Amino acid sequence: MPDVAVQPLLGGRLDWVGMEGIDAPLHIDAGNGSTQQVTAHVGAFVNLTRTDRRGIHMSRLYLLIDEHLGTSTLSPFTLERLLRAFLQSHHDLADRARLRLRFEQRVLRKALRSDHYGWRSYPVTVDATLGHHGIDITLSADVTYSSTCPASAALSRQLIQERFASDFPNAAPLHHADVLAWLGTEQGIVATPHAQRSIAQVSVRLAHDAPLDIIGLIDRVETTLGTPVQTAVKREDEQAFALANGANLMFCEDAARRIQRALDADEHFADFQVRVEHQESLHAHDAVAWASKHGAV
Repeated sequence: MPDVAVQPLLGGRLDWVGMEGIDAPLHIDAGNGSTQQVTAHVGAFVNLTRTDRRGIHMSRLYLLIDEHLGTSTLSPFTLERLLRAFLQSHHDLADRARLRLRFEQRVLRKALRSDHYGWRSYPVTVDATLGHHGIDITLSADVTYSSTCPASAALSRQLIQERFASDFPNAAPLHHADVLAWLGTEQGIVATPHAQRSIAQVSVRLAHDAPLDIIGLIDRVETTLGTPVQTAVKREDEQAFALANGANLMFCEDAARRIQRALDADEHFADFQVRVEHQESLHAHDAVAWASKHGAV
């Protein structure tokens, strides 16, 4: 059959050629010793080095995805094996290959205090490139958390102090029971700080021989911030969440620096970039901060 792809049209090397949005089953580490099957949206690419060729063989990439991704658990080894198969299938056209996987990592999370559990889904992207230098793997995840404004907390405390001074004048004797009862009223806690749902977008480039530990990265970020959003929530869990927010007041700059410090201490990450977004409840706009391993994004 005729193959118009071998007929030159306009000469020129191309950085990447391939397909995006391919749906494929993918087995990933579930974090409990088992695997989890998800549907991944796959991008598959090779470069085109031949200026006398019009295009690549996209069907070969598609068939290799179907052959490799559904048969073994995702790891640096399986990524490199598939990328080498891409290059072998285009040995006369390309010397670099790239694979991008987007999927949801599901994690079963326990409530803060009660015995309930619920599922959290984290958007994840794995981007792997193979060339003369070897393989580069970048792992990205979005982590949602709560952030309470330190300035708003300080202003709220000031108003509570002023109300206390008004309700309990200097000349009047203080009684423990009266103050305790006052603290439990809306009149006593006259102001509360504002908090907002926030997102940390974390992207790390794995060091050589580092594992593809998706849940480990997510857990590190959540532990560092201290206020991950919850699933099942009873009153005791909501109270514990309020306590965690009070112990972790943070501007977007604080959140970015916390994550930066945590990732910088991990030898598994050769490089990283962090973007945090606090979706303000006070303003109609968001507060955003970036950080990276080397201090310049």
